[in-house]
Amino acid sequence: MNKWPSLKQLYYLVTLFETRHFSDAAERCFVSQSTLSKGIQNLEEMIGCPLYEKKDKKSPLVFTYAGEQVVKQGRELLAKGQDLIELGRLGQGDLMEGQVKLGCIPTIAPFLLGDLVQEVNIRYPKLHLLLREDTTSNLLSALKNGELDVLVLALPVEIGEMESRVVGHDPFKMILSRNQASHVRVPIRYADLPDESVFLLENEHCLTEHAVSACKLTAKEKINPFMATSLHTLVQMVANGLGTTFIPQMAVEHGLLDNQNLVVVDPPGQSAYRLIGLVWRPSSSRREVFGHLADLVSELL
Repeated sequence: MNKWPSLKQLYYLVTLFETRHFSDAAERCFVSQSTLSKGIQNLEEMIGCPLYEKKDKKSPLVFTYAGEQVVKQGRELLAKGQDLIELGRLGQGDLMEGQVKLGCIPTIAPFLLGDLVQEVNIRYPKLHLLLREDTTSNLLSALKNGELDVLVLALPVEIGEMESRVVGHDPFKMILSRNQASHVRVPIRYADLPDESVFLLENEHCLTEHAVSACKLTAKEKINPFMATSLHTLVQMVANGLGTTFIPQMAVEHGLLDNQNLVVVDPPGQSAYRLIGLVWRPSSSRREVFGHLADLVSELL
């Protein structure tokens, strides 16, 4: 009879991978250090190879290649196990209750999540949103590993086997200082802008790729090599006359440009926008919950 690793053993290993210390991992798992060590040792015996390098206690814990792969697949199995547990709760009580761990990117979160939480509290008082703001790649990784239940992202983006639903369009606008706007013809042509006068976010933010693509900015010499970490930084740079940038409409509507003495114009091209969508694991049993959240986000947008 084949022996199968347990989810508990995989949880021990994943926790050890994250903490890199047996005592910290045991504390997080609410077990003794000997219990955790024994569980991981049994896992190694079943798999048939060492999962981490055995060094002295003072040296940092280093995982083997096999150990890293087991952790990667273990996280996916733990996420599916969590979805299985959620399936058993569907027939118990109200569908729209309990916790939902929702992730959102920084170029959407400040302009949506406050309104979303307020509406959820009104319509679904038994449903509690736990929020996390992070980059797209980090959020997708957390979703895959079961750390998050559903994401609000800007699309299109590579989501692998995850499921998604588009809930709205968010047009792009260009902003200029009033002084700069007085020297630029409208509608704007990129050829009329000075070189290195278009400022963008760091590449970790998908807004940059979406804006450049949607707004048909192909002249790389117009892009400044400095890249900002937030929309607020971009706005301040433009307000001080350093150039121009792209801002999503939802940020404009939520007051990001208030009292900044800026001019808002349409970017070159037609229908420059990004899509807003919800993304979740296909194994999740809470699709109906996410559907209600998607309807609500669509209304807010």
